[in-house]
Amino acid sequence: MSLTYPRAESDSDSRYQYDWEVLRTALEKTSARYGAFEIKQSQHQMPPARVSFEMLRPNSEINLFVRATNAELETSFLPIRIPVDRGLLGYRIFLIRPADQEKFASVKSLDDLRKFSVGQGRGWADVAILTAAQFNVVEGSSYDGLFPMLKLRRFDFLSRSLDEAWREYDERHLEHNFTVEPTLLLYYPLPRYFFVRRDADGERIAKRIEAGMEIMIKDGSLIALFNQYKSDLIKRAGLAQRRILRIPNPKLSAQTPLNRSELWYDPVKGK
Repeated sequence: MSLTYPRAESDSDSRYQYDWEVLRTALEKTSARYGAFEIKQSQHQMPPARVSFEMLRPNSEINLFVRATNAELETSFLPIRIPVDRGLLGYRIFLIRPADQEKFASVKSLDDLRKFSVGQGRGWADVAILTAAQFNVVEGSSYDGLFPMLKLRRFDFLSRSLDEAWREYDERHLEHNFTVEPTLLLYYPLPRYFFVRRDADGERIAKRIEAGMEIMIKDGSLIALFNQYKSDLIKRAGLAQRRILRIPNPKLSAQTPLNRSELWYDPVKGK
């Protein structure tokens, strides 16, 4: 089995390292049953819109991607409905300009937060969720471009997951002069899935990945990888002192496995 995933749209984008390690482990767990495998990344960088376009082409170089889900994606492509990051993507903290911290510390409600504009990447699943919750969403055309947009006051905050925010702070804050807001946590259910094509080859790939991830859930290796990549960043987020604000995800499929508690990270319980 040969799998090719899309190269990240930025050479400095380290967000997907964990996802591909989960994929590799799931395939290793199923080698005895399904045989050898090869994983590689595409030759060219691909933003989300390009990934979707390429996946719809029968002879594309990629045959798998990972992304926050929505109903439209699950119609166009075949999802493996096990949250790769255990739902962590739905816990959002904010990158802000340091001078604005006092304003954010005074936020007590969703209406207070709606007074600020929020930046997101074009094509991200969060755009529809935040727009439906009546936020003023400003879309950037590229991932790298979002950080100078924040600095230039094109929007007031950049909403990021717990693990993304601190990694991006470490990698980019000196260049773009932003900080991680320490008092707020926005939550909406937003699983990340592996997606493949809706054809015979895609079904074969999906069956193997799902089998491997189910093994990882049972033997504890998914949680072990999650802790290896995410636990320090989660601790650094300081959940205990944050005010939690919740909004719904109207784009969530009815087939989302919300009833399987073992698939989801719970920040209150810390596991």
